[in-house]
Amino acid sequence: MGRDCAKMGRDPIKPDRFLKPVRSPYRLAKVGNKTYSKVVTGREATLNGASPILKWAGGKTRLLHQYAPYLPGRHAIGRYFEPFIGSAAVFFHLQPARACLSDGNDKLIELYQAVQQDVEAVIEALRPHRNEPDYYYAIRAQDPGRLTPAARAARLLYLNKTGYNGLFRENRQGQFNVPFGRYHNPTICDEGRLRRAAQALQGVELCVADFAEAVAPAGPGDFVYFDPPYVPLSPTSSFTGYWRGGFSEADHVRLAQTFHELTARGCRALLSNSDSPLVHQLYGGRGYTFIEIQARRNINSQANGRGPIKELLIANYNVKREA
Repeated sequence: MGRDCAKMGRDPIKPDRFLKPVRSPYRLAKVGNKTYSKVVTGREATLNGASPILKWAGGKTRLLHQYAPYLPGRHAIGRYFEPFIGSAAVFFHLQPARACLSDGNDKLIELYQAVQQDVEAVIEALRPHRNEPDYYYAIRAQDPGRLTPAARAARLLYLNKTGYNGLFRENRQGQFNVPFGRYHNPTICDEGRLRRAAQALQGVELCVADFAEAVAPAGPGDFVYFDPPYVPLSPTSSFTGYWRGGFSEADHVRLAQTFHELTARGCRALLSNSDSPLVHQLYGGRGYTFIEIQARRNINSQANGRGPIKELLIANYNVKREA
């Protein structure tokens, strides 16, 4: 990340060929194989009513009223780290003054960088899109590498708003393959929402990085929120297509080790996951607080497989004090 990426022993900073900034106080750069937004002149984020610009499978927008009592106040956070950014619902809710957002999905990070750096260009590129199946499949078939950064961001926003259930899924060739969603009248270009999100993203550092490396600089006073692909409750309940190579049990073990390391360093950390035996095995017996959250499973091929389901929030700090 722009945070401490430059101190991680990588190659000198080089401009990225496909993310040239436009009218922005930020500079996009590559360090090794990582792309990030480097703050050139920063300013504190201010609460402005920003909310997620993406629909996201497993997004936390509808659960924020349950999460809020357990989150630290924004002014009590030194730096905020979110290494599985998704729809960034918790970030937009908190809008901390200093934030480092990351993900292993480079296309997702590029979208946020484009909105951060030139939201008007993204809006201009998004306006012509329309909710028609033939048009959808034509846009889906485009080679995004031949588009400008703003057009790529607009394409992904369009596919997200009109594709099936807001899924992000790619085939092995890296091609987006979610079918048309058949929504009656979706809001494709919400200009106000996009502008508020762009404002909230000013001063934020964005990075394509592995979760463990992304939170390596976190220390006492910082707050880390993990929202990984959940441990599946059944063979068909895992939607991790946006994460190249999937997210395996070994990854969950490594994530738990990272969580424990943050605890030992004095960082506050919060993690959401399924109420599964593996999660209890990985995080139980260490003095963490397990909080039951009532969620709803909306993505299932069988209608009777949708409905209320219990999830977990796991905190390594005194949640009563945060409430």
